[in-house]
Amino acid sequence: MELQEILYCQGFGTRRVCAGLVQQGWVTVYENGQTTGEKCLDAFQEFKTEGLELDVQGKRWPFHAKAYIMLNKPMNVECSQKPSVYPSIYSLLPPPLRQRPQKGAVDGVQAVGRLDQDTTGLLLLSDDGKFIHKMSSPKTHLPKVYHATVKHPLDQKQIDKLLSGVVLDDDPKPVKASSCQILSPNLLELVLTEGKYHQVKRMVAAVSNRVEGLHRAKIGGLELPVDLAPGQWRWLSPADFNLLMQK
Repeated sequence: MELQEILYCQGFGTRRVCAGLVQQGWVTVYENGQTTGEKCLDAFQEFKTEGLELDVQGKRWPFHAKAYIMLNKPMNVECSQKPSVYPSIYSLLPPPLRQRPQKGAVDGVQAVGRLDQDTTGLLLLSDDGKFIHKMSSPKTHLPKVYHATVKHPLDQKQIDKLLSGVVLDDDPKPVKASSCQILSPNLLELVLTEGKYHQVKRMVAAVSNRVEGLHRAKIGGLELPVDLAPGQWRWLSPADFNLLMQK
């Protein structure tokens, strides 16, 4: 693939901008784990993309045909391209992830589902539409683990109701948790395999309690890494993918 095209598909700008980066000497190419890269001034030079890394304006960037990342979503950011009150989660990402060209109207990676502005924790983003659909579809039955801090001390009666099913105001069909346990008097762990609007908050309200803090700790078998600070992101590894699909 031509270097200009490689830079373009990775989100470094239009093809003209990418050609300019090369011609101005801002791009160094590392192939097959090289420790010393080759500064390339020819935008049309061909490279194999497997194992390719780039240094663009002093920042190292591994080539990924498709972007799959995890983000530790902090408090008071919105999962929207056009936030209404708080900053967007996309402002936490580097420009190449926000500018990766797409066939649709919106470029860049997109969130796999949404977390409310006051909910923290594990969020996936990708530019792979099939992956986003699979991860978001209720037919996948992918478990998601939430930790909810509640206003009133929990009791077994509330847990039993959450496990047997509660009725939400817009749906006569009861919804229930796949698993539910008390971690401390005011901390609840809840596992869901669907994603209705404000579901955890509404389920807890249905058992006469109130969520005062909500954190997503796990999707499938993939836990939020302890060393990934709020607001930070990282690429999903092959091991992460394997964990993600565990139920």
